[in-house]
Amino acid sequence: MTKVERSNTVYLTFEEYMKINGYLVYTNVGCSMLPLLRQRRDIIEIRKKGPERCKKYDVALYKRGEKYILHRVLKVLPDGYLIAGDHNTFVERDVTDKMILGVMTRVIRNGKDIYMDNPWYRLYVHLWCDCYPLRMLILRCKSLAWRVAHRLLSPLKKLVFKK
Repeated sequence: MTKVERSNTVYLTFEEYMKINGYLVYTNVGCSMLPLLRQRRDIIEIRKKGPERCKKYDVALYKRGEKYILHRVLKVLPDGYLIAGDHNTFVERDVTDKMILGVMTRVIRNGKDIYMDNPWYRLYVHLWCDCYPLRMLILRCKSLAWRVAHRLLSPLKKLVFKK
């Protein structure tokens, strides 16, 4: 067990905490799961993964190196998964069952529970994931527009905010 003690507080890794409790509740950091999860605002519950495999559309917490990542399973393969964040324009192809720590079972938004069997959540998942090619096109166009705007506005900022 990894213990770091500061003023009588013990810190555990996600794996250690879930091994003891079977679940984990926290707020996410990052924007890769937008619009489903809002950074530092929504609370998520992750249940420890059992021996069963993840299913398509599950949101899995996995560890790559020292980083914890929460992304959606887009396709179940014989030896792993295709996984992507809802707001990402790339797919990870080398995620295996050994890397997956748990699966999201609940989101708490504004004090209200949203479970993964909620009809509105299921509709969101199908609309968002089944339209993956269209979503990728939209996200890439949005990214390109931001880059172009930044390049056009950068010289203007230098003129306005001269030192």
